[in-house]
Amino acid sequence: MAKCDICGKGVHFGNNVSHSHRRSNRVWKSNVQNVTCKVNGQSKRMHVCTSCLRSNKVERA
Repeated sequence: MAKCDICGKGVHFGNNVSHSHRRSNRVWKSNVQNVTCKVNGQSKRMHVCTSCLRSNKVERA
């Protein structure tokens, strides 16, 4: 799974817990998009999470 190139956000692991408290593994995946960004005047494709996109931490090309 991809990791955000800006903030480093990636996947988190945990458990689904049923009513009887039986646990099964699950994964929380962050919303990471492939985006073309401007870096030092050049366009570059990066993995960026949507929270970084919404907070304008990255300038789109």
